[in-house]
Amino acid sequence: MFNLITIGDIVIDTHIQIDNASLECSIKQKPCQLCLEYASKIPIKNSFQSLGGNAANVAVGAKKLGMETAIISAVGNDSNGHLAIEELNKHKINTELINIEKGNATRYSVILNFQGERTILSYHGKRQYVWPKKITPPAWIYYTGLSQGSDKLQKQLLDCLAKHPTINTAYNPGSFQLKNEMDKVKEMIQYADILIVNLEEAQTILKTTLKKEKTIRSIVRELINLGTKGNEVVITDSQNGAYVGDLDEVWHMNTFPVEVISKTGAGDAFSAGYIAARHHGYNKPQSLIWGIANSCGVISKPGAQNGLLDQRQIQKMIDRYSNVKPGLVGG
Repeated sequence: MFNLITIGDIVIDTHIQIDNASLECSIKQKPCQLCLEYASKIPIKNSFQSLGGNAANVAVGAKKLGMETAIISAVGNDSNGHLAIEELNKHKINTELINIEKGNATRYSVILNFQGERTILSYHGKRQYVWPKKITPPAWIYYTGLSQGSDKLQKQLLDCLAKHPTINTAYNPGSFQLKNEMDKVKEMIQYADILIVNLEEAQTILKTTLKKEKTIRSIVRELINLGTKGNEVVITDSQNGAYVGDLDEVWHMNTFPVEVISKTGAGDAFSAGYIAARHHGYNKPQSLIWGIANSCGVISKPGAQNGLLDQRQIQKMIDRYSNVKPGLVGG
């Protein structure tokens, strides 16, 4: 039996580190824009390819933290698809539930890293998702970013959850779903034991702003009022750390003061850390610590998976920054 099955797109990421001293690149604030001088040759310091995608990142992260993990996804019958499965197998992720599509390309992206931030150029194509004919109910399901063509898969997932109410479900809607399928997002929220979103995504779902709501606690309550099954909402807020709450209380924790190399995969690392901690029996604020620690490991290294931590490394990170602790949020 698997501890965790992740569901979502697998992506092959090409990471490009733009030279921070490049005169052909600049960042303009309000709104923040990465500007490349048109028709110029842009100097880079490094580039490499790696396995990516929310579901793959969380699967690898959770495996490192002691969870037996499989992934439901779809890849093309191409070199990127074969590379993705090969990489997942290296990390000892079960790949038997991945559909290999003929005639479709595996998803890929180009990630431009510059001055600690990243801009992602992402290819989305319609996919042929296939629900497994036979599946042993796992302890956890993590449902995240999918492309066009996921309607049937989500219906089959909801049927599975109805038949197996003991499954714990964590939901992190992807960018395509939030932009094009909000009705499906709100449907899925009602089956989520844990909803994990960043602050921007939370505001998009609620069609509101933090300025209007005034407090994160208000946003947490409104997300719960959409019908979240488990009344547990996690909101990440980049360099401002993360929050977790229910109808009774909300906890906040700052991020650790680590050097930021690249933010790619930080949210997925947080999700893997948080879910693994919950699986191992930790409470909400303790799980918040695991999520923060794992995300800080990832942003300290290039790529979405190079900095993922195991349990020993999580504890080492927590001990190093023991002065940073969760605290209750008022309001």
